Amino acid sequence: MINSLNIILLLGGYLLGSIPTAVWIGKFFYKIDVREYGSGNAGATNTFRVLGKRAGIPVLLFDIIKGFLAVNLAYFSPYTVGSNQFINLELVLGIASLVGHIFPLFASFRGGKGIATLLGIVLGVHIYGALICMGIFIIILIISGYVSLGSMISAICFPIVVIVIFKTTVPSLIIFSILIAIMVLITHQKNIERLIRKEESKAKLIKKKKKEETTETIEVETD
Repeated sequence: MINSLNIILLLGGYLLGSIPTAVWIGKFFYKIDVREYGSGNAGATNTFRVLGKRAGIPVLLFDIIKGFLAVNLAYFSPYTVGSNQFINLELVLGIASLVGHIFPLFASFRGGKGIATLLGIVLGVHIYGALICMGIFIIILIISGYVSLGSMISAICFPIVVIVIFKTTVPSLIIFSILIAIMVLITHQKNIERLIRKEESKAKLIKKKKKEETTETIEVETD
């Protein structure tokens, strides 16, 4: 499996993951480094927290896309689509992009936790399992308001969905799904501690506009 083509594809996967969307958008449009604020991570969640949804949504989407694209580099290989070799290469390329996101070459090796990129990888490897886990994430987020809790529970559910519901027999995919759950729990240790202390920040899904009553005349500036 190790040959010059696969090494090139592996490098391509890492470089895709290394594109620091949050850092570049923050510096180019807002003149700040998101890693110096909030949780200190160069990911979508911290971008939403620090810069708002106008910056957070593009970061989220691109971080998902780069993981998805990295997995699909496997189509440039000579392996038969759906074969164990093909799936193994998909997983390796996905892991390379995840490493790139966490330790980005283009941002001094200081990246994010990789949840959005991981979602893109899972969408590329097992789209139906990923969609089910996305549904679980959304439900947990709506009920609890915690992005971190939704991420952890959906990650834990992924191997269950892959192994129990879809009854996969590919050893590498089974191992990968279990490692995903373990990795997400490890990278969210601080979030777990904050959840236990009830100090974790909740996501503001709906912004309520406060109506201020005043008897004074309100002057609207037009410039």
